Amino acid sequence: MKKFNITIAGGGSTFTPGIILMLLDYLDEFPIDTIKLYDNDGDRQKTIADACEILLKERAPEVSLLASTNPEEAFTNVDFVMAHIRVGKYAMREQDEKIPLKHGVVGQETCGPGGIAYGMRSIPGVLELVDYMEKYSPDAWMLNYSNPAAIVAEATRKLRPNSKILNICDMPIGIEELIAKSLGLSSRKEMEVNYYGLNHFGWWTDIRDKEGNSLMPQVTEHVSKYGYTMGGQDIPGEEASWNSTFKKAKDVQALDAATVPNTYLKYYLYPDYEVAHSDKNHTRANEVMEGREKFVFGECQAIIDKGSAEDTRLETDDHASYIVDLAKAIAFNTKERMLMIVENNGAIVNFDPTAMVEVPCIVGNNGPEKLVVGEIPRFQKSLMEQQVGVEKLVVEAFEEGSYQKLWQAITLSKTVPSAKVAKDILDDLIEANKAFWPELK
Repeated sequence: MKKFNITIAGGGSTFTPGIILMLLDYLDEFPIDTIKLYDNDGDRQKTIADACEILLKERAPEVSLLASTNPEEAFTNVDFVMAHIRVGKYAMREQDEKIPLKHGVVGQETCGPGGIAYGMRSIPGVLELVDYMEKYSPDAWMLNYSNPAAIVAEATRKLRPNSKILNICDMPIGIEELIAKSLGLSSRKEMEVNYYGLNHFGWWTDIRDKEGNSLMPQVTEHVSKYGYTMGGQDIPGEEASWNSTFKKAKDVQALDAATVPNTYLKYYLYPDYEVAHSDKNHTRANEVMEGREKFVFGECQAIIDKGSAEDTRLETDDHASYIVDLAKAIAFNTKERMLMIVENNGAIVNFDPTAMVEVPCIVGNNGPEKLVVGEIPRFQKSLMEQQVGVEKLVVEAFEEGSYQKLWQAITLSKTVPSAKVAKDILDDLIEANKAFWPELK
């Protein structure tokens, strides 16, 4: 069986060790020759890379590891690029969250003004990776799960229309695992789902077991009572902010009791609640920096100091198994059914054909083939049209360097109460993002 070469773009990410551990779990199904790490911050990447090199020598010595800040070295002779970059790192995420909150608006990394700010930074970063891949490994596929995925997907659709980039998100996978657990199933793979929407903005309309029996009555009843928690109890190991999010899903679901929602819809449908329950001085970014970031880098340094990963507490990123499923589908033409972010073009028949929607696809070696969703209800359609308008305006603002269009995008977001507030937020975001955004006129 062919052995694959993979570049992980964003090699200094806190998610990289978990992804490498996950890749090792699937070596029998997806053999690997070389893993390359690429990051433009060599110092940050070095700690992750040095620890992962020790880990690989102990657990899979046949797999080579190379870490580089040189694009030619990192992107030459690879089959897949797995991209999960965060332009501006957690320091800029903190600004994305705190600046809107200062103005009484939802502060969230992928939703509302914070997501728009992050998108303006992510677009050039992801386009750069696409260009490196096409220059040095033109036959490779990019599996992109860099956020905000909706804006990034619209940017690549418009600005790199012929690129071999697949935009995916593991959030629905995480929710499906919780749904499976609530049903007493061992895995989401025991279910077949129908889902439609935009990234971080969608609804499950049907969930069945492998025999074709509908599980929706049990699922909708459970979510209406408990959200995605188990009996209303906090999920062990989850941070307080996530447990709050999982519980809030019951209020989102009440708007359409026949479906179950993506958790991120709470930011659009209950923005006043979210602002009232947010700490303007200590946001999710602070939780991550104090928790996940500190833990991962601490564990990596401990591996380096000991010269062994034998007792490490680093864990496999289970959600990332979705990425291996996608790579296997491309490599081995498995025709896996997966949720993908793709150009609509008739999947949702009463919706903008150029919108980047998240729908089930059959994935083979030519990429995803969309399944037809059909018509969607007016409520969801109207919400999605508004949000697609935001995403398209952000990409146009980036492409044209347009202050006006970015102001329009923030004003159009359902999280923002007025054009005046939108302008105040934008002006603060411009000041914070001087090192990352194009100049706006």
